[in-house]
Amino acid sequence: MKRIIPVFTLIALLFVGISCNKDENNFPDDIEVQNFIWKGLNAFYFWQQDVDDLADTRFTSQTELNTFLEDYEDPQDLFYNALLNNYPTTDKYSWIVDDYIALEQQLQQGISGTTGAEFGLVPETGSATDLYGFIKYIIPGSDAASKNIQRGDIFHAVNGTELTRDNYRQLLFSSSVSGYTLNLANFNAGNPTSNGLSVDLTKTEIQENPVFITKTFDIMGKKIGYLMYNGFTRAFDNELNDAFATLVAEGVTDLVLDLRYNPGGSVQTATYLSSMVTGQFTGELLIQEKWNDKWQNYFEQNDPSRLINNFVNQIDSGSALNSLNLNDVIILTTGGSASASELVINGLNPYINVTTIGTKTEGKYVASITLYDSDDFNKDGASTNHNWAMQPIVLEIQNKLGENDKDGFDPTIELPEDRDNLGILGEVTEPLLERAITFITTGMKMSPTDLNLTLSEIEFTNSKKHTLTGTNMYVEKELFVID
Repeated sequence: MKRIIPVFTLIALLFVGISCNKDENNFPDDIEVQNFIWKGLNAFYFWQQDVDDLADTRFTSQTELNTFLEDYEDPQDLFYNALLNNYPTTDKYSWIVDDYIALEQQLQQGISGTTGAEFGLVPETGSATDLYGFIKYIIPGSDAASKNIQRGDIFHAVNGTELTRDNYRQLLFSSSVSGYTLNLANFNAGNPTSNGLSVDLTKTEIQENPVFITKTFDIMGKKIGYLMYNGFTRAFDNELNDAFATLVAEGVTDLVLDLRYNPGGSVQTATYLSSMVTGQFTGELLIQEKWNDKWQNYFEQNDPSRLINNFVNQIDSGSALNSLNLNDVIILTTGGSASASELVINGLNPYINVTTIGTKTEGKYVASITLYDSDDFNKDGASTNHNWAMQPIVLEIQNKLGENDKDGFDPTIELPEDRDNLGILGEVTEPLLERAITFITTGMKMSPTDLNLTLSEIEFTNSKKHTLTGTNMYVEKELFVID
């Protein structure tokens, strides 16, 4: 056995399903990427044992594998055809890229090309095809931050073309789109009407600090902390720890953790955040992992500790975590709260009282790793002929009780965002924060206001889902090679 390095420079467990290893590198140059894809998925893919074409016994030689791979001229076709797509389990979270540099920048650094106007798209009331957009927040330092656009603005068209389910990708998310004009509108009860205004936005490469707002409020004898956190990005772990240092220094006794627009990210950072909210459970099990059959059997037989992630009291740099030692936390959620955000909810549930306010979360309970085209799937030694890399789902996240929620977490207190009155983030009058403060100060889970609300149309999609990383949740685990 020999030890290897973390997942971004990952050595693979070489369970390649070919019995004749002597010819395993004997493949034509034009299927180099395809060969990498099949072998990587065969070794790591979470549902590998459920996909016939990825079975260890599927091919008896490299030559037989080559014949199979030659049917896939486009590597993406091979990758997506190999994913599990058998109802009710359908893998919609694995993906592949032909430029891993951009992938690494967004995963690890939070760098992406964006206008800076984060938005959701929603069906128009009563329409099966028409959509409208609403601005959720503006990223500081972005192009949108210098333009006349703000949270709560509504747009019904892009470049003068009305938004529909058929054209929104081309208008807003095509790789060839470097910018666009948003045609603004009045809300009009979910059937927006043009107000004649528009704003021109340009995509630029920026790094988003996910620690968006940190505040404290003194209300009815309570010291209430508020943290809006928009992505589990490793490059900003110190900033997250600094935010909790502020909350600790100000004597926070109650915390509102706003994850409503947080699509996920690093499992390690989610472990840090969970440990900052608490602090009294260091060394105890936060979450456990379930890998594919080959990896699971190996870990259980050789090193079960590799399957668990415990609460911690310091970050990788050695700095002590700033923890609040809370027994209760309020988390604001929407359908945009996914993966690592859900990990925090799920992981904390067995330990403290977690009250969620908002709407149901995404329901993403699986995590991925980055695989590169090298003999051992490590970035070191990756092929210089191309920049393809894969981000396949490799494990399922469970809490200490073996639980997760594959359909998403229902809110303790249901309160959809009012798209005609989103409010100002971080202000006590913002509806979700206001409801959280009411719960903290009165203990009321229901109120006439809540009961009279009509559930808005479910968000169709949002801008974060169409970034390179989407709702990704990734792990950074050291593994072993089997010689």
